[in-house]
Parts: sequence; C-alpha cells; structure tokens
Amino acid sequence: MTADDDAWQEWGTRMPVTERTYEQVALEDHEGHWELDCGKLRRKPVMTSEHYYVARWLAARLNRRLDENQFQVATDNTRLRISTGRYYLPDLCVIPMSLLRPKLNRSGRLEVYDDPMPLVVEVWSPSTGEYDVETKFPEYRRRGDLEVWRIHPYKRTLTAWVRQPDGGYAETLYRGGVVTPAYLPNVTIALDELFRLLG
Repeated sequence: MTADDDAWQEWGTRMPVTERTYEQVALEDHEGHWELDCGKLRRKPVMTSEHYYVARWLAARLNRRLDENQFQVATDNTRLRISTGRYYLPDLCVIPMSLLRPKLNRSGRLEVYDDPMPLVVEVWSPSTGEYDVETKFPEYRRRGDLEVWRIHPYKRTLTAWVRQPDGGYAETLYRGGVVTPAYLPNVTIALDELFRLLG
C-alpha cells in the first residue's frame, strides 16, 4: 500500500464518501481497487497466489466457452452497485454485452452496473473471507445477481447460490465434479481440474 493509498483510506474512513467522490477516487487511483461500503472507502487487499490462480483459471475457461458477442468476463475491475449506495469489485463477473455496449464511448465514466449479472464469483482468501460472507454475498443477492459463487481454494469447494423464480436462492455445495452455471449457455466447469494444481 502506498502513502497515497494510506491517505485515501484514512480520509475515507474519517468522513462519509459520496458516490460521486467515490467514482472520482476510483478513476484517479488506477491501482487502488477501491470499493465503497456504507459511505466508507475500502481498498481490496493484495491476494494469495492460490486466489489469483483460481480467478485466472476460471476466467480462461469461461472465455473459451462463452460467445464473445454475448458475454465478456471481467476479473477484479468491474463495479457492481447495490441500491443502498455500495460499490463492490467481485473477483470475477460475467457481463452481458447488452449491458456493456451502452457504456462504451461515454467520455471516460467509471464502469458500474446496477443490473443483475448472470454469474458473480468471489474466491475465498484469509484477508477477505469473512467480509465476503457477511457483507458482499447478501448484497449480491439483494441486487438479484442470477448466480453467485464462492470458491474456497484451501477446502477445495465451490458454493453456488442460484436465483429461483420466486426471488429466493438455492444453495449447493460442490466438492468436485462438473458445475454447470444455470444462466450461461453451454458452459461446464470441471472442478477436479481446477483443484488439481492446488495440491
């Protein structure tokens, strides 16, 4: 963390930050990976090798299987806004091109989405695991994201929450095998292959 990061963090915790100010901070500090939670700036910490490996591996598999004219895979750089004024940076997010196209050529505005995403993924890490479970996952469900995954690289598990027609979520725990995202056509993820290199 740089001195500038420390200054932003301290300033952002002493006084409430507006959404407009947050967008300005996020655009000006390219390496900050800032989130906004209850009016406070929160910088995403640097993660472990296992964390980055899982996110990169999954992004590569999704990119191979998804139609690039319909979807784009974003890792740690797309902000999802919750109606309460929170902004989160998921580790991975699948964005429909129908939502991305209108944002292009908008004079350098921050990329932020209010609409539900077909898949949002957080990879568990020691520094963010508790925060993700207690804060981010309930908010993703509040947003109405269609499927939310938590991948735990040390326990070798994937927990999936899939939105149901009544607005609730069905939870499934996977310890291996093949996972098929409910809202992404023709996509399968082989968990045994993902976890093999993790030992």
